[in-house]
Amino acid sequence: MTTTVLTLVGSLRNGSTNRQLAEATALNAPDGVTVNVFSGLENIPFYNEDTDVEGQVPEAARELRAAAADADALLLVSPEYNGTMPAVLKNAIDWLSRPFGNSAAKDMPAVVIGTAFGQYGGVWAQDEARKALTIAGANVLEDVKLSIPNSVVRFAELHPKDDAEVVGQVAAVLEGIRAVAAKN
Repeated sequence: MTTTVLTLVGSLRNGSTNRQLAEATALNAPDGVTVNVFSGLENIPFYNEDTDVEGQVPEAARELRAAAADADALLLVSPEYNGTMPAVLKNAIDWLSRPFGNSAAKDMPAVVIGTAFGQYGGVWAQDEARKALTIAGANVLEDVKLSIPNSVVRFAELHPKDDAEVVGQVAAVLEGIRAVAAKN
């Protein structure tokens, strides 16, 4: 059985170290795990309950929900902006949290990882994302974490996919996801 992991990247910048971390995760998925990095978070309008009705849901939001419905687990890769997660991730969580009680995120195993310039690797942002995912109904795996500090220095000349320590860490994250997803 293959575990499909939908990956949402909180940075929209092409050269983002978090985008690179998501790429490293996809490239180092163990056998039986497929990582799909979602493209298009920037196209999803801010959540508005007035447009979240049948026949009016924006196409980009429908695509996100469809991708989540096709996945077994959710992986958020988050930088830290002003001590919290980026708005695009929060907005994605908002869209995935509806309809309340029967959302695409309901009971879905979810993990948050990331890298940031600071010495703690974005743990505040990751904690905020975990909180929002929990409230959205996801099954947040609190013991599966990865925070990589000093990203600008560490990955200045080395892509995360070429960092042996990171490769091992992302493989362990995906194994943790697979173990829980297999039970669902």
